[in-house]
Amino acid sequence: MLFQRPIVTLALIGTALVGVAALTTSGAVASGAVSPGAVSSGAGAAQPSAANPVVIELFHSQGCSSCPPAEADLNAIANRPNVLALSFSVTYWDRLGWKDTFGSEAFTARQIDYARAGKGEVATPEFIVNGGASVVGADRRTLEATIARVGAPSGGPAISPTPASVRIEAAPANGAPATVWLVRYDPRTLAVPVHAGENGGRVLAQRNVVRELVDLGRWTGSATSFALPRAHEAGLASAVLVQRGTGGPIVSVRKL
Repeated sequence: MLFQRPIVTLALIGTALVGVAALTTSGAVASGAVSPGAVSSGAGAAQPSAANPVVIELFHSQGCSSCPPAEADLNAIANRPNVLALSFSVTYWDRLGWKDTFGSEAFTARQIDYARAGKGEVATPEFIVNGGASVVGADRRTLEATIARVGAPSGGPAISPTPASVRIEAAPANGAPATVWLVRYDPRTLAVPVHAGENGGRVLAQRNVVRELVDLGRWTGSATSFALPRAHEAGLASAVLVQRGTGGPIVSVRKL
């Protein structure tokens, strides 16, 4: 089974992202294709738990007709206590008839960072597991196998939250400084009407939609505390990720 994606030209100018999507869909990628990245073997993978869930990021767009099945896959696993499922809406489909109502250039840049780090490509739909494995396309069996093989984040520091801050505990840094991310997402299943583009006339069920992605700072191995900014919306759930390098593996996670 093949899914179509727009051919995208992307350029980073300073901190601004410019995306141009061509009006052709001649680039076809096999559904369920896996880019292993930094995947651990199943035998040595850490077991996911509520305290240390596996992080599943879905990059998709409301304007992509291949994305609703992948969104359904994310929705199906989002209830698991040992999973942190995050829905990132990208922007490079916005010029093809429908502007994603949750899209952000920051989310597009995050997917580009993964592609530059050798994990998958800039295409939708794409799952990234723990910042280290890419599953391109909607294939529940392949996604489940990848989750089982990768396991939970490992090798990172403990994360200790308070109501107003988060403390990243001391641990071996093992290389370059890690980025501490605050992710805020809507835990509800939202009924999203789409009025144009490939999904025009449909109502999409979207869950755990990321509304804020905040770079709290860098962790270098010593215990470090970061203030948590006030959320811009009420009712959002939050999580903290510790991620090595740009587009690198997620080594620690904590739902707040």
